[in-house]
Amino acid sequence: MLNVDELIDLIQTQATPWTINILSAILVFVFGRIVSRYLLRLYKRLMARTDFDPMLIDFFESILRAVLLIIVVVASLDQLGVNTASMIAVLGAAGLAIGLALQGSLQNFAAGIMMLIFRPFRQGDYIEAGGTAGTVEKITVFSTVMTSPDNKEIIVPNGNIYKDNIVNYSARDTRRIDLVFSISYESDVDRAKEILLKMVSDDDRVLEYPPIRVAVAELADSSVNIMVRPWVKTSDFWDARIDFIDRAKTVLESKGIDIPYPQIKVHLPVADSADDHDS
Repeated sequence: MLNVDELIDLIQTQATPWTINILSAILVFVFGRIVSRYLLRLYKRLMARTDFDPMLIDFFESILRAVLLIIVVVASLDQLGVNTASMIAVLGAAGLAIGLALQGSLQNFAAGIMMLIFRPFRQGDYIEAGGTAGTVEKITVFSTVMTSPDNKEIIVPNGNIYKDNIVNYSARDTRRIDLVFSISYESDVDRAKEILLKMVSDDDRVLEYPPIRVAVAELADSSVNIMVRPWVKTSDFWDARIDFIDRAKTVLESKGIDIPYPQIKVHLPVADSADDHDS
């Protein structure tokens, strides 16, 4: 059993320094977190004054937050008397081993940085990449978040996007609508072309330049296919396309142009009357 003097001496020599170290570590951690939040707010204010892409700002904010957290944790451990130099060396070796084991994740990380630097798409663009399509919400450290037209969230690894073809439907201000309408062989082709050209050109969403292209695309089995290619603003693409398809049938039929359906003519041989009599 320890007597009172030995207990006091133990507290003075062991417990008190450890208590001071623990309190110092807590203070350093709390103060460090406060400073980190201030630096992150300062970073956001500074970036808000620039013309950087919002995805790029968010991406580097996540990296800055992780770096600041590591610095605060290391500083706190240093107050506890932990040999941070050795710990950093161990963490470096462990990081190398983890990096080798997680090559796919590092590939996604590198791909995310490349996409943010070269910016093949921006936040809000509708793209087709990585085997899927959707509107870009954000680029995180390892993945890109998109929203499908029916409001499903799609998370695609950055590496899958960057190593494949990227189709950005929102990159250009204008788009061409490719339409094909079928009429019967008995109908007047030139008249049908005039009707379709007027239907499209009368729409205010259609641009004057490039000019509208209307021509026979194919002589199919049961119809003459006429292609119609107007140009519109990208924001009007889908609404205009749907409207043209919806109106075409009514307009053509009202002008006496027949819209055929697939059909096959079958010719059967007719037997001679004499043969029929003998049988």
